[in-house]
Amino acid sequence: MSDTGACGRVYVVAKTELGRLIERLWAEGYTVVGPTVAQGAIVFDELRGVDQLPIGWTDEQERGTYRLKRRDDDAYFGYAVGPHSWKKYLFPSRLTLFSIERTADGFTVQPGAETVPRYAFLGVRSCDLHAIAVQDRTFLGGPHVDPHYQARREGALIIAVQCGTAAPTCFCASMGTGPHARTGFDLALTEFTDSFLVEVGTERGGALLDGLSTRDATGEDLSKAEEIVADTAQAQTRRLDTSDMPALLYENLEHSRWDDVAGRCLSCTNCTMVCPTCFCHSVEEVPDLSGERSERVRQWESCFNPEFSHVAGGSTRPEIRERYRQWLTHKLASWIDQFGVSGCVGCGRCITWCPTGIDLTEEVAAIRGSDRA
Repeated sequence: MSDTGACGRVYVVAKTELGRLIERLWAEGYTVVGPTVAQGAIVFDELRGVDQLPIGWTDEQERGTYRLKRRDDDAYFGYAVGPHSWKKYLFPSRLTLFSIERTADGFTVQPGAETVPRYAFLGVRSCDLHAIAVQDRTFLGGPHVDPHYQARREGALIIAVQCGTAAPTCFCASMGTGPHARTGFDLALTEFTDSFLVEVGTERGGALLDGLSTRDATGEDLSKAEEIVADTAQAQTRRLDTSDMPALLYENLEHSRWDDVAGRCLSCTNCTMVCPTCFCHSVEEVPDLSGERSERVRQWESCFNPEFSHVAGGSTRPEIRERYRQWLTHKLASWIDQFGVSGCVGCGRCITWCPTGIDLTEEVAAIRGSDRA
């Protein structure tokens, strides 16, 4: 092929070339991460070859329900989303920020001795591209940049995959965050039966195609790819109307629905752990048994934990009602005030992985007092 560095070019490659692409990424120093089957779910892990992909598997999801099911074909990416998001690599669940060690003259401070991998993310959905962009605004967009996030983000290469399957919990189409990935990737794949349509998003992405067997995409190829994504959007049954956010939530802080949902919510934190944008965390001092050394550790936390809002005198949100209201109002309203964008990307993970099946689209509709979410 020629002119692979030209952004916006579109090609078709045989599925057999994906294995060669993965090999090239490892050879160039990337740690390739993508979907695989483990522990009864489609999760993210390091990939050395296409045989580790969830070939022939799909996921059945509904509120409080997730299970794997065999497809009637050998699709490589024939699923929606699993419990993992790329947040676990860009904003790790536990990170040593620095350590303090006693010396004869006082003490020394050493930065966390972490090795930051150069990641290549394979199989990123459009909703998760938007989630990464949301976290970019959080950690990189203000006056105080998170250097740990920055180091991971700057080195990451992103290979998106257009959605060909919608779970009943998906509502990205109504959020404007999918299912068509349009920006934020180096390469984007649309899966056909025996090949991929490949869109080049960056010069770096285009260079990865050098030496692979490709052909220019035809109008028929492009139409086929558009039809796949359009069918996926059409298949979505849930939606969230954000036209009157954040006013709707701000004006209903004492709505009776908060009591109703509190009667069902376990405050288990599942929704925040699987959410691709939630960034609540705590910082703890972890001394060793000798008292000679201590580490400052950052780890994921949740606004659903009563201890998270604990201050002198007690918790500011002791009731589940208050904690759920805080989460939903921040996600859909005050996040917009803080960062200029919603904190929800419509991936539906919080609905699937809530053990009692709480559905935020249903809660918003109830607060609005109508059947429309």
